[in-house]
Amino acid sequence: MAILDLFSLKGKNALVTGSGQGLGSGIAIALAQAGANVTLHNYDRVQDFVVDEVNKTGAHYIVRSGDVCDKAVCHMLVDDTVSSFGSIDILFNNAGTILRAPAAEHPEEYWNAVINTNLNAVWTISQYAGRKMIAQGHGKIINTASMMSFQGGFLIASYVASKGAVAQLTKALANEWAPLGINVNAIAPGYMATDNTAPLRADPVRSESILNRIPAGRWGEPADLGGAAVFLASDASNYVHGHVLAIDGGWLCR
Repeated sequence: MAILDLFSLKGKNALVTGSGQGLGSGIAIALAQAGANVTLHNYDRVQDFVVDEVNKTGAHYIVRSGDVCDKAVCHMLVDDTVSSFGSIDILFNNAGTILRAPAAEHPEEYWNAVINTNLNAVWTISQYAGRKMIAQGHGKIINTASMMSFQGGFLIASYVASKGAVAQLTKALANEWAPLGINVNAIAPGYMATDNTAPLRADPVRSESILNRIPAGRWGEPADLGGAAVFLASDASNYVHGHVLAIDGGWLCR
């Protein structure tokens, strides 16, 4: 097969959680542009521009909403993908949240909310989708990790704990499922211009310190994740297992 053909997702069916806005929108749009049919999902509402961009590609798509902390929602998203498109070939676990507070005052409800969304939901939906992928003999699971999978951060203890665990869960699933034809990998976005980083970008001192460390000299955009997302979802990455790919403008180099 020609090298560029390996990157095609034509005939593949994908579910991207948290794709109604932010980073997930860039991922879902890229997968659709590469030829995949896509289930778009958000906690409440998928923004119109995401639907419009996916629609332009000619890919088939469905739109679903719901809290991934609810096991029934996780199962629904997978089942609806299969019933609408015929299979689930790609699962992109992108839904996530962040809540900030000093560690000594970090509320229990913050901890539980972040761990449930960022880690427990990833486990629930990966296990359920993984069973279907095992049965069909192939599949790609990509998790959204973070720079905080490698570093400690400030004021985000629950987020750091969850994203460190996501990186390790990625490796654990890869070890078990690689022999079964399933690739499990993760991306680790750097500092991206999304709602989650709005407080950092609004703080002149913090924003300047972050930009000064990024060799690329700018905040990332959702579209910056597209190439890596397509690579990890495609046959071009068939021998890549358990990897956490940093997309960070060079942040970790510093």
